[in-house]
Amino acid sequence: MLGEILAKRWTETAIPVIVLIIVAFALSRAIDGVFSPAALADAARQAGEIGCVVLGMALVMIVGGIDLSVGSTFALTDFCALYVMHILKWPVAAAVPITLLCGAVLGGINGVLIGYFRLRAFITTLITLIIYRSAYDMLIQRYSTRIAAGFPDSELWDWMGTGDVLGVPTIALVYAVIVIFGFFFMTRMRPGWHITAIGGSRRSAYNSGVAVRRTVAMCYVGCGVLTSIGALFFAARLATVGGDIGVGLEVLVLTAAVLGGISLGGGKGTVSKALVGTLIVLMITNGITTMGLPGGINRMALASILLLSAVIDIRWLKNRHRIVNKVYVSPTYHNVLAAPSTAADCGTPWAINDKLRDVTVIGLGRIEGAEDVILDRDDNLYGGSRHGDIIRFFPPDYERMEVFAHIGGTPLGMAFDRQDNLYVCIGGMGLYRVTPDRKVEKATDETNRSLHSINDDSRLRLADDLDITDDGRIFFSEATVRYEMHEWATDGLEARGNGRIICHDPKTNKTHTVLRNLIFPNGICVAGDGQPIFFAETWGCSVKRYWFDGPKSGKVEIVLENLPGFPDNINNSSDGNYWLSLVGMRSPALDLAWKMPGFRRKMAKRVPRDEWLFPNINTGCVLKFNEQGEVLETLWDLHGINHPMITSMREHRGHLYLGGIMNNRIGRYRIPGADPDFVQYDRRWGRRS
Repeated sequence: MLGEILAKRWTETAIPVIVLIIVAFALSRAIDGVFSPAALADAARQAGEIGCVVLGMALVMIVGGIDLSVGSTFALTDFCALYVMHILKWPVAAAVPITLLCGAVLGGINGVLIGYFRLRAFITTLITLIIYRSAYDMLIQRYSTRIAAGFPDSELWDWMGTGDVLGVPTIALVYAVIVIFGFFFMTRMRPGWHITAIGGSRRSAYNSGVAVRRTVAMCYVGCGVLTSIGALFFAARLATVGGDIGVGLEVLVLTAAVLGGISLGGGKGTVSKALVGTLIVLMITNGITTMGLPGGINRMALASILLLSAVIDIRWLKNRHRIVNKVYVSPTYHNVLAAPSTAADCGTPWAINDKLRDVTVIGLGRIEGAEDVILDRDDNLYGGSRHGDIIRFFPPDYERMEVFAHIGGTPLGMAFDRQDNLYVCIGGMGLYRVTPDRKVEKATDETNRSLHSINDDSRLRLADDLDITDDGRIFFSEATVRYEMHEWATDGLEARGNGRIICHDPKTNKTHTVLRNLIFPNGICVAGDGQPIFFAETWGCSVKRYWFDGPKSGKVEIVLENLPGFPDNINNSSDGNYWLSLVGMRSPALDLAWKMPGFRRKMAKRVPRDEWLFPNINTGCVLKFNEQGEVLETLWDLHGINHPMITSMREHRGHLYLGGIMNNRIGRYRIPGADPDFVQYDRRWGRRS
């Protein structure tokens, strides 16, 4: 996990802080008294005023936008505050909310155009910058003289501008409160998570049920309010409406945000980064001013810093996978023995056949990515969808369908408990359940942290498959603790024991890890006697048995090894044996590469990701095995027409239902000689009265 810390945290957090320290040290050596109490107090006032605007810019950047109109918004809200105080002679209690409302309206105009009308943020805010600036210029031509002559008699107003608390300027205290609230808002509250999710992937956030348009619009409203806070204290301190107010402010705050580490691509950024960026930029600009250099030098320095920061940010976004691969991807030696022959004339149960050629297709083009399928006691068929839905098909022909529940994420393994709650593993989210009345509830999204792990691995990254014991405990696999669901192939490249098996007890609501260091654990199935579970290690090409109860408790045994393909889900068959799907077939090239970690490491560093040597998952089969590890039967789709890849299968009333995470259908195969009355959960839980 040390590689992940270095790759993902170093450039995002440490470098801006180091830059801040270097700039502070350089200024202290070049300018006498730059950190004197008076200078620090003045800098704190500027940092508070400009920092609020930087926070607003950071907010819209994290959500995936940009606001070039902050300078004009700052000028207009500065005018609003002075107009209310100097001309209308209203009290501070009225001036403050009116100014904040003005900022909210100006930001809201951008928010509606960008969030709801889906206009481009850059061009939209560039236009509103011009409009707002024009409005400000016309207003100051008419009212600037009256504002300059009408100073209000308000001690509170003067305290806001030049007052302090124990030597700390008022605006600095307000800014500190905003920063603290912003930290908790972005890291501990649901709206903050939504903002980051939208910036990371707007489509994924939408599929997960996030109100994307409203959230984007509200971010621009928040930017306007934060800008008006800075302008409010600026107005109280200087009481000026000069023509240059806010001019070039957008460059300054954008430079501060990017230099602090807020990504131009959206989805990455924190309040602390905005704070660090603000301090760096203010130190640089104040230092240049103190040294008496021309104003053009100041603007040129800001523009150069912004350009350099943008280049670094964009290049990082473009090449971050390659950079991370160099330090994070860590292949290991992985030896798999020769696979058994699957030739048609090999004379073993592995001999390829075309038994799945006549599979009946269900939901063709209406369901995408049904990684697992399951049937309830009323013969209803359920399958997950990559859009975050669980789809239910109704018997007898399974033509009629509906969205049974919307969960978000990608539904993977599924299992019913005794009370007919449907438990679902959701990639990237954890273990969830859907009650019979369709209420979606989180069961767990974390387990106990590994004592030896540098990185916190308590959160679930890729909960994959599950099964439920007779006493209600839920055993489920987490395929990898190092990679996200879409990075499964990178985990296959490593072939390292990154996975684990976890137990969740709904009675106590406690979750703990029972097995670690597994090579992409996948399918889970409780054995017939209820004491062990079978689990598949996909990249290990094996099926193992873990005893969680009984005299062998804690023991792990190999049941099947050196499979010709990559095992996925496991389920019961009506004759007391077990069905196993092979999601893809091994290749000699990958088998050889697994024995050469140095070769794979160089491939990760030097070769584009889409040209890596990946596990083949475009062809699969279904096999039946017994508890002694004997393969009894295999089912193949020789030409891959009806069901080209198989991640799961479920026997129900004489048929085998097939799922595939890359398929746009569910398959149904009639099993010759199978029990037509077999219902898995009736056998386990008993028939309902």
